[in-house]
Amino acid sequence: MGKSRSTSNEQAAPWIYNPWLDLIVGCGAWSAPLLLVSYFSIASSARTWSVVFYGLAFLFNYPHYMATIYRAYHRAEDFQKYRVFTVHITALMVLTLFLSHFWLRLLPWIFTLYLTWSPWHYSGQNYGLFMMFARRAGANPSKAARRALYGAFIVSYLILFLGFHTGPSTDPLFLSIGIPAVISRWEQIILGVAFVVLSVYGISQLVRATGWRKLVPSLTLFSSQFLWFLLPVAISLIRGLEIPQNRYSTGVLAVMHSAQYLWITSYYARREAIGEAATKGPRNWRPFAYFAVLVVGGIALFVPGPWLASRAFHHDFTASFLIFTALVNIHHFILDGAIWKLRDGRIASLLLNSRERISDAAADATSQFARGFVQVCRWLAGSTTGARSVRVGTALLLLVWGTLDQTRYYLALHTEDLQDLQRAASLNSFDSSLQMRLAKRAMDLDRPQEAEAAWRRAVQANPIDPAPRQALLQFLIDENRYDDAFNLTDASLKYAPRDPNLLVNHGLLELHRGNADQARADWDRAIAVDPSQVNAHLYLADELDREGRAQAAASHYNAYLASIARQRTQDRPAPDRVIAIVLRMADCQARSSQPDLALKSYRLAEKLAIETRQPKLESVADVNEAALQAKSGRLTDALQLYQHALSLDEFASDDSAAAQDWFAYGRFLDDAGYPGRLAYACVVKSEYLTRALPNGALPDALSGVRKQMEKRLGGEAVTIRRDLDPALKEALGLRR
Repeated sequence: MGKSRSTSNEQAAPWIYNPWLDLIVGCGAWSAPLLLVSYFSIASSARTWSVVFYGLAFLFNYPHYMATIYRAYHRAEDFQKYRVFTVHITALMVLTLFLSHFWLRLLPWIFTLYLTWSPWHYSGQNYGLFMMFARRAGANPSKAARRALYGAFIVSYLILFLGFHTGPSTDPLFLSIGIPAVISRWEQIILGVAFVVLSVYGISQLVRATGWRKLVPSLTLFSSQFLWFLLPVAISLIRGLEIPQNRYSTGVLAVMHSAQYLWITSYYARREAIGEAATKGPRNWRPFAYFAVLVVGGIALFVPGPWLASRAFHHDFTASFLIFTALVNIHHFILDGAIWKLRDGRIASLLLNSRERISDAAADATSQFARGFVQVCRWLAGSTTGARSVRVGTALLLLVWGTLDQTRYYLALHTEDLQDLQRAASLNSFDSSLQMRLAKRAMDLDRPQEAEAAWRRAVQANPIDPAPRQALLQFLIDENRYDDAFNLTDASLKYAPRDPNLLVNHGLLELHRGNADQARADWDRAIAVDPSQVNAHLYLADELDREGRAQAAASHYNAYLASIARQRTQDRPAPDRVIAIVLRMADCQARSSQPDLALKSYRLAEKLAIETRQPKLESVADVNEAALQAKSGRLTDALQLYQHALSLDEFASDDSAAAQDWFAYGRFLDDAGYPGRLAYACVVKSEYLTRALPNGALPDALSGVRKQMEKRLGGEAVTIRRDLDPALKEALGLRR
């Protein structure tokens, strides 16, 4: 009877530790203020908050991973029970860890999986705690209610998943599926409606069984799920803001999740120790010792690996750290999903205060490997002098190592202090991100040699990272060190043979060395790898045009223009540059006997020039089209185009263009059979304008045409030269 009364009293109290701690940490009542801090304060003081979050990782994030390891490995029966995860999956993770260090192209795939899986893991933990509190409050939901509530948590994750994978990614480490924004928006709206329906049904069923008051912990958890997942997406849909995958999965949300995880696992470990005391003798629960094990173990999981990989094998520290972070998280997700199930008798007994029988039968089936592992662990946990020395020495080493890691991170963020950056680099120089910051600061202080050395170390640490290579390449080109620049691209192609930007740059340097054939081959390869390589099309077109292959050049000009037409307006080249390329394409089309295409291109150039208010380029388009129209026998159209071009030259006060256009107009009038005096007046006007230009040199063609006309006109030429205006006015007023 007494036992039943005790059980009933325990079940009537839903709290784990106490109401305030359980609500704030366990149920996420602190979500709203912390998320507000994250989204508003971090943007204004990113460096400070980066240091804060990196420090919090040592106290929350890292220990929470170790808590899963502790849960799965510290008891022989648990180790054996989950041996598929504790042995085989762990071995697979270790193998992936090694492979990804030697094949860095795996990193974006691993990191994308980690960032995408994180919210699912957070949702699973929230749902498990939600149901735990509901059952501790006395609820026994029906199968339909459980499915509705579980569906609500799944739907909330799917809404965030769509937010992550909508459109192209702006993070090189995150590979977005690229769901079209229109489709994603409607899918999120439909899922939002489903979330409301499932939530109302599931929660109403619980309320009928227990009332609102007993469900305060569960409802607080449910509100946390809403704040973590639905609210950011709702804001992004309304305000058009992008959800930052990296910061969202690894920032304040990860800290809250980790604190929540430590809160429940510490309770479980305490209950487990109390339960074992009844069968294995008295054991004091030492929370500080437990937490110290988690902190030291967490450091062991994350800190030594990247340091050893970078110092011993010269791998990029940043890339190595990201690999360890992603894979430790993925291993944690898999292991955690296997070992924390409320339907497991032992877990239900300790978390729900039930009295279900705990079966330890698995302990008798321990494999030889497990027995050996357990014996080693027991020796390390023993009271012998050797074991104690190993424990203390390892803990001290890891704490010192962790402190060194924190110090290095702090110094590396001082981008305005060159000495601090150099101190951070002295601790570990194989860090491409750090070397990039060091190079930038050195350039700001006008120390190009130090900057170059930092860029080269960055390239050495991570040869496939395009950022340091591109920065160093630009520096070498600016210094006119083209041979060094070529050697850099040539060496980099061994690591990134299919990098389209690298191929484009290599082609430019090949062309500079006089190897036009190799340059074209590089650009063709770049286009084959990435058809959207607009610059490769442009460089190919220019080179083919120079070689006299007008039709092939026109094709590449057209591909270039088609590509930039698909870009956002703010990403396109300047309008005058686009118009100039349209004009070059039109010239190539005209020279390759494609007059109809050339005519369309000239008119396109004219239209663009009018829209962007570029009278000089509009004049060029008119004159070139006029020449094409004259060649085709459409003299009226040509006449109007020449006259319009000259009026544009006058409006723009462009004497250089006017000199050329008056000459072209005079030759047109002469060839088309208009009065010779009018044609001569136009040529003389061109000569006057040319002499007034800074260089003042007359082209031979201009002098030759003028002399021929003077022979035909005789004495009339002198009269025209004395007063050009009447003849010029008549020429501009000509109509067919």
